[in-house]
Amino acid sequence: MAANDAVAGSPIEARSDWPALARRAWRRRVSAQSAVLTFLVVVSVPIILPYFWMVVIAFTARTGGVSSDVLWTACAVIVPAVILYSIVHMMVASRRLRLGAGVVILAIAGTLLIALVGSRLHLDNFRFLTHSDFVEELRSKATSGAQFPSVWTAFFNSLALALSQTAIILTVASLAGYYISRFAFRGRNAFLQGLLVLHAFPAMTLIIPIFLMLYWIGLLDTIVGVMLVLAAIELPFYVFVMKGFFDGVPWDIEMSAMTDGATRRQAFRLVVLPQVRVGLIAVGVFAFIRAWEEYIFVRTFLIENKNWVMSLYLFWVSDDVMGVDYGIVAAVAVFYVLPSLLLYVFCQKYLTQMTIGGIKG
Repeated sequence: MAANDAVAGSPIEARSDWPALARRAWRRRVSAQSAVLTFLVVVSVPIILPYFWMVVIAFTARTGGVSSDVLWTACAVIVPAVILYSIVHMMVASRRLRLGAGVVILAIAGTLLIALVGSRLHLDNFRFLTHSDFVEELRSKATSGAQFPSVWTAFFNSLALALSQTAIILTVASLAGYYISRFAFRGRNAFLQGLLVLHAFPAMTLIIPIFLMLYWIGLLDTIVGVMLVLAAIELPFYVFVMKGFFDGVPWDIEMSAMTDGATRRQAFRLVVLPQVRVGLIAVGVFAFIRAWEEYIFVRTFLIENKNWVMSLYLFWVSDDVMGVDYGIVAAVAVFYVLPSLLLYVFCQKYLTQMTIGGIKG
């Protein structure tokens, strides 16, 4: 009798419950993922809906406004398509299947949009990109009398500002971060604390002193002056970030390179930098976007319209013609967002692989 009881309570009998346990674990996992997905959708919709409206207005609005029916109809197609693709991207492991599902969803959404609002789609609001007489048209609609430059002038000014700042930040932050990470020197901890303290103060408090400094050294109302200011303000944070990336690189591989005959500079360039490539890309992307979207400092330090950047151009267009033709405002906004969006799309693979100090982000 005791033997039979022992057999009944053995692990062999417990194996019969494995399918039930598997089903229970699957239900728990699906429930947890569904709850997380629902939460993300509820939080994301109020954030992404204005961007969808911006795109719809840019491609449908005409002089005098845009119908609310067009906005809600387009969003009723676009928002579910984006949510569905997000679900597929999260649940499907195969990259080929995700790509195929994305193409199918895009085709269905595009067909529905053409069928529902296709007659109202147009590109008239984007005429500022090609028509040389658009500036005169914009001046005639303006209420403040602003002298609008070409949008390409503002675009290339923004591009020069963002690329220059990114190059300075990558160069200085990588060298300074490596030195702080690898060398022990007197006052190192105080220096690191100082970097954090410098980044903690609101930059807005420095506008008047910086304005006077730029005026005295002759860099007021220049792209170079704004670029140096933004780089100086952002550098403490990025130096601290790059120091964390270099901390995650083992000292042994660098020592092995120098043992094999490489100089310290060669070991840094050929061995260490490739190890922090993801960090460099991440810092470069964030620095570029930060400079591209800057408004406060360019609004204060850039005066003449030949030095306008895209944020100033969008502000003056919004301020002057919003009540007359806000389809133009939405079109300029779409053009303004596009470079940052493309940069993020091409670099998102590296951003999701970002590690700081050996901890994956």
